[in-house]
Amino acid sequence: MKISESNWFEVEEYLKTDDRCVLPLGSTEQHAWLSLSVDSILSEKVAADAAEPLGVPVFPAVPYGLTPYFMAFPGTVSLKVSTYAAVLTDILDSLYKTGFRRILIVNGHGGNTHILPVTMEWMEQNKGARCRFHDWWRAPKTMGLVKEIDPVASHASWMENFPCTRLEGRSMPDEQKPYVDFDRLRDRDAAGVRALIGDGNYGGRYQRSDEEMERIWAVAVEETRAQIAGEWE
Repeated sequence: MKISESNWFEVEEYLKTDDRCVLPLGSTEQHAWLSLSVDSILSEKVAADAAEPLGVPVFPAVPYGLTPYFMAFPGTVSLKVSTYAAVLTDILDSLYKTGFRRILIVNGHGGNTHILPVTMEWMEQNKGARCRFHDWWRAPKTMGLVKEIDPVASHASWMENFPCTRLEGRSMPDEQKPYVDFDRLRDRDAAGVRALIGDGNYGGRYQRSDEEMERIWAVAVEETRAQIAGEWE
């Protein structure tokens, strides 16, 4: 039940028997040779695939997040922490006001994880509200399978290269890029980050087989579905 494919009458009818929904969080940022919208595409798709058999509504992914370190890459958009906290709070307030009480946030961007305390504060201020925060790509089983297939995997590498995030007609390197020095990434501005990481891949091959990616996706959907369907009390 994607909100983008529903009308308000259907949502009102749903809320008579259930108060769960899913809110994907994405980002618009460089992903080397992949789409700038990788995080939004994947968070919304894994949420929709997971929720579909449960009939739980999935809202459109929030397309902007916290990514100041990539601002030297054109096409990247980053919100201030205060702005993002306000946007997320307004969204949660809207969901609560219209009747949703159990909200699963499916996050697709590591930088957004810093907003988790905002959800904790929001629950304190809204009686009966529950809000879970799920980083889908690094959930235990999903990341475990990624590491089993190829332990050299990171931002903008093969682990984010799904058919839905590739750009038609674009080629990419056929090699394994060495890991960047992650410690050095933490002490420089966006221009310094770009100088250090080059094309944007933090390390690893650029693409693996679709069969391997389908295995990872199936596990990711299963773990996300468990978050929706699991015990909320």
